[in-house]
Amino acid sequence: MPFPDEPSQVDVVEYRPQWPQEFEALAEVLRDALGGLAVGVDHVGSTSVPDLPAKNCIDVQVRMRSVDAARDVPLLAAIGFRCRPEAWNRIEVSGGRRCHKLVFAPPPGARRCNVHLRDADGPNARFALLFRDYLRADDVARRAWGAFKQRLAMSVPGLVDYGQIKASATEVLMAAAERWAAQTGWNGPSGA
Repeated sequence: MPFPDEPSQVDVVEYRPQWPQEFEALAEVLRDALGGLAVGVDHVGSTSVPDLPAKNCIDVQVRMRSVDAARDVPLLAAIGFRCRPEAWNRIEVSGGRRCHKLVFAPPPGARRCNVHLRDADGPNARFALLFRDYLRADDVARRAWGAFKQRLAMSVPGLVDYGQIKASATEVLMAAAERWAAQTGWNGPSGA
């Protein structure tokens, strides 16, 4: 669930060319806060894909040597980021494996974003990068995914319901992405 200062309705907008620069500003803040604990900071999610409609919320993946709530939450809390408390923001299943993660919202009034801390070698970190790179490479998939998200947001604007429906469709998209990865030799975070 969103924090009280965040919207609970989904609004999918056309791609905005300033999103990469807004990501870079966020990434710099996160790198400073986490120092050497961050293996990589990646722009992921729909705002990382040129010409893809998206929610106006930057998704940032921070690949960590190891996600550790006792260490990582206080570091980001010190700069105002809020750890999302829901169970699905702590564990996700990717590649059939349960993966630890932490998801943070920005300080109240700051640029909307979700900061995902994941283990650098986890299948969920690979998943986020594969999603991005596949949609960057495949025009047909990108257009279809954007149209799907726009129609879904118009008919199911509630954030929770939108997310649950989109999750099922994402499985279909990612099956195609895995085929693309095998055909092209794409092999994950090292190419981020």
